[in-house]
Amino acid sequence: MSLEEKRSIPKIKDAVGKNKTIMIVAGEASGDMHGAHLVREILKINPALNFYGIGGNKLKEEGVQLLASASDMAVVGLTEVISKLGKILKIMGIMKRSLDERRPDLVILIDYPDFNLPLAKAAQKRGIKVFYYISPQVWAWRKSRIGQIKKTVDKMAVILPFEVDTYGREGFAVNYVGHPLLDMVKLNYSKQELRKKFGLAGDKITIAIMPGSRPSEVRKLMPELMRAAEILQKEIPAIQFVLPLADTLQETEVVEFISGSRVKVKIVSGQTYDVVSCADLALVASGTATLETALLKVPMVIVYKLSLLSYAIGRLIVDVKNIGLVNIIAGKTIVPELIQKDASGKRIAEEALTILKNGEKRQEIIKELEAIRGRLGEPGAARRAAQIACDMI
Repeated sequence: MSLEEKRSIPKIKDAVGKNKTIMIVAGEASGDMHGAHLVREILKINPALNFYGIGGNKLKEEGVQLLASASDMAVVGLTEVISKLGKILKIMGIMKRSLDERRPDLVILIDYPDFNLPLAKAAQKRGIKVFYYISPQVWAWRKSRIGQIKKTVDKMAVILPFEVDTYGREGFAVNYVGHPLLDMVKLNYSKQELRKKFGLAGDKITIAIMPGSRPSEVRKLMPELMRAAEILQKEIPAIQFVLPLADTLQETEVVEFISGSRVKVKIVSGQTYDVVSCADLALVASGTATLETALLKVPMVIVYKLSLLSYAIGRLIVDVKNIGLVNIIAGKTIVPELIQKDASGKRIAEEALTILKNGEKRQEIIKELEAIRGRLGEPGAARRAAQIACDMI
């Protein structure tokens, strides 16, 4: 650790009555969002707490002192992990040393298991309590991690109802708090009001393009999404496209793919839910965004691409029929999924047209999406998780 890094970590005081400290670690954009809501709810219960850790702009805005940025940690697939391994290991070293320097009263970990589980083990060795908020997807792959979680995690809060049984079968009791998106994803305006707000035509078919929150996802998916947009524009001249820019991306990272196309795409930053709400259909990268889109009742085509090596390994170890959260929660395929070579501009456009040109099918999808909300428990997940965390201190 450099002298500058050492100075950035204040020594713990022995004074009685000192404010207590929580380490929180969110290695991805969705974790940053959920972590920020959790911190806000914890501070409502105990405003005197101090926070530090890993996250993005949202956690920073809640007053968390960041020792590393989530943007340096977010990776997709084995090949990208290898390319960032040096940086990730360096950050791990910083976080482990902070356990000794700061002696936090609680460690809160959010998903991101390949980093967070080793960190949980390090905290457990030091006698520091660990609260895991939002479980790794052990129900989909590497179920053996449940044994490691039982040994190193004091309490786990899960957000999907079937996760309770997944852990229960292995003898680990977890707390089901409901899904935090229920408090975040809301319809505030009509489609027409939103289109006017964003300078879009009120009478055109509107397509939301959602290439993911990581630069690597954008590079893999945007070329095919733009090819799909060109095909759709030929088939439906009265069509328009809008792209809700993730706050983990720079506008230039998507503009480079749009500028060479004949299709115009309106880019909007910081208003993702309103942008998606104004669309008739979304072309969306697999991830949290599929569930957000479902809660907004917008039909979608799910797309995803990995490197060939990552995909080959994934096929060997992933034990689920679907990859899209919306389909997994529904227990069946309610919206199409296009993966790897199937995620081509031609196939994306074909699936989109099938939905757009078949009113009955579109309404059937919307009805299925409406049912998703009822499967996710009651609002207030972050508040319930915050109480668990405060009770552990």
